[in-house]
Amino acid sequence: MKFICLLLLLGLFSCYETTRNCTNFKTGNFYSEVSIDGTLFKSRFNKTETLQIEVYNNKTDSSQLRWINDCEVVFKTIHPKNMAERKDIHLKILTTTDSSYTYEYSYVGETKKQKGIAYKAD
Repeated sequence: MKFICLLLLLGLFSCYETTRNCTNFKTGNFYSEVSIDGTLFKSRFNKTETLQIEVYNNKTDSSQLRWINDCEVVFKTIHPKNMAERKDIHLKILTTTDSSYTYEYSYVGETKKQKGIAYKAD
């Protein structure tokens, strides 16, 4: 009897699938919120298929985009000002709603990831 209950529960949870309509967020105007060590960082950005222009702390930064698939992209800073900006950033969309997406990102090759939420600003 316990085996049947366990099998039934396993079957119910294996059917759960996270919503990811990533193509809805490949282009447009957005704002983002990321919490790092209890501090909330906010930015605004405009994204095309191949370019992202972001404004953070009244500074503008531009990156080239290389899409790996519909839900993963690599950012390469166009005019890096220091060694940290020379590192590419890998971003993966984890979940989506009709007006936002949750994502994780890290420098390419690093295992420490940060999470954030981006909202459509259109």
